[in-house]
Amino acid sequence: MLFRLLRSYLRPYARSLALVVVLQLIATIASLFLPSLNGDIIDQGVARGDAGYILKLGGAMLGIAAVQIGCSIAAVYVGARIAMGYGRDLRAGIFHHVGKLSAREVGKVGAPSLITRTTNDVQQVQMLVLMGVTMLVMAPIMSIGGVVMALREDVSLSRLLLVCIPVLVGGLGLIIARMIPQFRAMQPKLDTVNRVLREQITGMRVVRAFVREPAEATRFDGANSDLTATALRVGKLQALMFPTVMLVFNASSVAVLWFGAKRVSSGAIEVGALIAYLSYLMQILVAVMMSTFMAVMIPRAAVCAERILEVLDTSPSVAPPAVPVVPAALTGTVELRGVEYRYPGAAAPVLGDIAFTARPGQITAIIGSTGAGKTTLLELIPRLSDPTSGAVLVDGLDVRDREPEELWARIGMVPQRAYLFTGTIASNLRFGNPDATDDELWAALEIAQAKEFVAAIPEGLASPVSQGGTNVSGGQRQRLAIARALLRDPAVFLFDDSFSALDLATEAKLRAALKLRTANATVILVAQRVASIVDADQILVIDGGKIVGRGTHTELLATCATYQEIVTSQAEAMEAA
Repeated sequence: MLFRLLRSYLRPYARSLALVVVLQLIATIASLFLPSLNGDIIDQGVARGDAGYILKLGGAMLGIAAVQIGCSIAAVYVGARIAMGYGRDLRAGIFHHVGKLSAREVGKVGAPSLITRTTNDVQQVQMLVLMGVTMLVMAPIMSIGGVVMALREDVSLSRLLLVCIPVLVGGLGLIIARMIPQFRAMQPKLDTVNRVLREQITGMRVVRAFVREPAEATRFDGANSDLTATALRVGKLQALMFPTVMLVFNASSVAVLWFGAKRVSSGAIEVGALIAYLSYLMQILVAVMMSTFMAVMIPRAAVCAERILEVLDTSPSVAPPAVPVVPAALTGTVELRGVEYRYPGAAAPVLGDIAFTARPGQITAIIGSTGAGKTTLLELIPRLSDPTSGAVLVDGLDVRDREPEELWARIGMVPQRAYLFTGTIASNLRFGNPDATDDELWAALEIAQAKEFVAAIPEGLASPVSQGGTNVSGGQRQRLAIARALLRDPAVFLFDDSFSALDLATEAKLRAALKLRTANATVILVAQRVASIVDADQILVIDGGKIVGRGTHTELLATCATYQEIVTSQAEAMEAA
């Protein structure tokens, strides 16, 4: 999984990766020459008092050191750009793929988990790339080169490598083996903290209204403590790594000096060669240590890669057609033929045998009890979901055969929950039409009965809007969402209970203004209040996912018992109020 993710998104950086390898190769070879030259200075220059030789090799060492430093800096710089570009591309890939998923797939993964996967998980893989192009490239070159140079200095002392390297690898390996399960457990626990925190921030008013602050604080503390305990266990294991490395380093140095001193005294090796050998041993152990540290990062990055690929490998249930078809005529007619919709794994369908036609210049209203399937029916028209059987046609063509963007351009939808984005009133309205002028914005606001309250704000169209539109009332959000849909100038308007937060007087003015604005468009309106649909040209009464009544308000009062019950119950509620 990890290799597949790295291969897919690192392919554009193949040349840069090759450059890093070359730079690291030059820097590592240069660093391998320095101990040997240092040993020669001691043996041939210092021991013999040859100042010229010392200056000559010292100058060479300075030149080689300059090359090493320059190549190392360049390698880190290029590696950092590769890692940052990789992270940017991967985040963009996740974002664009999630944008293609339907609400079903997004709900299955969960918004908090998607946020974690797009941020923290990508960061872990990105860090692996950064460390990999610096450490992982250098470590094998240094370890192999160090062994060769150490054998060149003294073969007998090199038997110490057969002891110190396995001890270092074994000690760090035991620690890493304990850390891997903790890394696997950490990411889901981070998801849980994000989910709990997101719920509490979003539902802050509900929490306060029901005085649930202590209970919610306890719930967050539980999730946070669980994550903290796992992170502490990982931290404690990581804290053992450095002392283990230093213990092996120091013990190896003592062993080299102990046995090397005997060889110096016997004349088998010179002092400079012994110091050079000690430097090579340190380089070998450092390379092994870097490789081991990479082994710590790889398991966590592998877990993150699995989570990222789980999202990227999710196929959208609403997929664009292989060969999109363009309708012969843009009529604006919406037709449903024997539509059924069933949620995955559900015993019964939410909608069954739905068939009707909505034509331009007409208002088609849909009414029914809560949970009857009204919103689900409306979501089938812009193809936010696909019916499990039957067909939805717009402009006489099945929506599954049309390019999604082309279809959405024909439809203006005001969802049940009017959502506004962080920005200004103008930026939110221009979601409907990015090229709309200020005069067009004011005209749409006037139709939506929002001009008065926007004009009363000192900033006007530049008034800031917080995330979700929480700094305006529910009725104001609905009117701004309606104005946004009007600016799109679509052929089909879909209003999903979009007047529920409005008082009756404002709603009456809005419906009168909309009737003039949408005279040539197809309007499909979902409503809970009978007063919102009495003037509709066609009213569909839905009960249990089926159409149980069809006609005008007057016709349904005479023929549909379900509609009569709705009218009676609302009339009684009005009298009681």
